[in-house]
Amino acid sequence: MVHEKKLVENVSGWLRLYDDGSVDRTWTGPPEVNFMVQPVPPHENFKDGVATRDVVTGSHGSTDHRVRLYLPEIKSDEKEVLPIVLHFHGGGFCISEADWFMYYQFYTRFTRSARVICVSPFLRHAPENRLPAGIDDGFSALLWLRSVATGDAEEPWLKEHADFSRVFLIGDSSGANIVHEVAARAGNIKLDPLRLAGGIPIHPGFLRSTRSRSELEKPQSPFLTLDMVDKFLGLALPLGSNKDHPITCPMGDNAPPLSELKLPPYLLCLAEMDLIIDTEMEFYEGMKKEKKDVEVFVNKGMTHSFYLNKIAVDMDPDTGAETDALIAKVKKFIEQH
Repeated sequence: MVHEKKLVENVSGWLRLYDDGSVDRTWTGPPEVNFMVQPVPPHENFKDGVATRDVVTGSHGSTDHRVRLYLPEIKSDEKEVLPIVLHFHGGGFCISEADWFMYYQFYTRFTRSARVICVSPFLRHAPENRLPAGIDDGFSALLWLRSVATGDAEEPWLKEHADFSRVFLIGDSSGANIVHEVAARAGNIKLDPLRLAGGIPIHPGFLRSTRSRSELEKPQSPFLTLDMVDKFLGLALPLGSNKDHPITCPMGDNAPPLSELKLPPYLLCLAEMDLIIDTEMEFYEGMKKEKKDVEVFVNKGMTHSFYLNKIAVDMDPDTGAETDALIAKVKKFIEQH
């Protein structure tokens, strides 16, 4: 008798989990949005001033660890050395890939504008790989960069064009949580000759188990609903944990004291209308209280991960202008560090 699998969890059109443990991540929301979640093949020739390629950096069991590289076009007669931005994609630790169009369209633009090399690891997903798996992958990518810097690993683009003394961490949404976790781990080891110059958490998924005022009052958006917050984190956090876990509440009592962490300078990027801005600001206030080097930048009138929404960026003048402002602010932070 064939067992008909039953739906256990359905998350806002993004993910369906079945009783046999299988997961379907086919987008079932509005079809006009589907193009943003499609993979973009790498191209080592320059398109609009940026080339990309995927590199295997190691393996975990039978699974290869991969990163996507973004290289801005460099004039052949110039010896330009560029900062490295190690990027962690979002998706509530459960969905999205480093090669999705929503990331490709933003990080090619960012790479070209900020004159950086972007390195974006493909992160393992929950619930098949619960946290800290995705954080381990992010940290492994940083260690791989150190191996390239020491000559123990080969990557021609990085060897020729990268400035390993200026490595920045950047992440979107749950990827911003990984920025903080990787930065904290990095503070406990020697990275020489690589230097971690800064962290740029963008709209981090910092929360508490009780609803904040902004969660109750701010508008839900395509990239963040209360359903996504609750269900993704329920699938991603270690079994038996809630949102007060240190990964999602680094300013809480269960987390290592912020005062004890050796962190690089932070640029914390927030959106005024983000559902979770209250707890994001709580993290900022906690960092300031401990006299950490942290600057906050807020995009007015914007919702969670607005800059990844290509439709809004192109069609809405305010979203387009705020995306320009975000890129300019991050570019300035990198130039200053």
